[in-house]
Amino acid sequence: MKTIGLLGGMSWESTATYYRAINEGIKKNLGGLHSAKILLYSVDFAEIEELQHLDRWVETAEILGSAAQRLETGGADFILICTNTMHKVAPEIEATIEIPLLHIADATAEEIKEKDLSTVGLLGTRFTMEQDFYKGRLEKVHGIKVLVPGSEDREIVHQVIYDELCQGIISTDSRNEFVRIIKMLYKQGAEAVILGCTEIALLVQQEHTNVPLFDTTRIHAKKAVEAAILC
Repeated sequence: MKTIGLLGGMSWESTATYYRAINEGIKKNLGGLHSAKILLYSVDFAEIEELQHLDRWVETAEILGSAAQRLETGGADFILICTNTMHKVAPEIEATIEIPLLHIADATAEEIKEKDLSTVGLLGTRFTMEQDFYKGRLEKVHGIKVLVPGSEDREIVHQVIYDELCQGIISTDSRNEFVRIIKMLYKQGAEAVILGCTEIALLVQQEHTNVPLFDTTRIHAKKAVEAAILC
């Protein structure tokens, strides 16, 4: 079994979900007392969040690149960045290491294409919804059309992620807002909606809507399990 390197702490709430999902996946595949071989480097999210909102992405890349190098030195065979937003600096992180980086957008795109879907909605931080590093990868590399909410709804989603979900706050009112936005994306032509922030699945699950959802945390963890046990 290969050793999985997790670059986490962004936030620790969703990183804990990764840890559980990966170990559950290993147990399901291998049975018995098997558990995942994991190295975790958890950053101080307050430091990262401040740099994000100051548009100082080069500094975030330096912090995460250094952390990735430590995972590689520690024996990780490949790395996951346990957050959608920080894939903005995935190329810079990849440049600092020799081992593979399992990209969350590629893992998600594979599942979308397996379902034979061509148009999806995307929820995430404002950075993920508005910038090209994520939706551009889906569109240009994988040929998947991506729809995002209007500006007011993007702000609602962004604020709920940072002010509530990243701090462990689960609000019924916020869930209702997310379900409303998901329905709106569906009416605009989305065949499914990507939960493109690893915290969103803490708030909204498939049971809350008839619109198909792609939980990027679950998908990313599943791909990590497959990579770890693939000989």
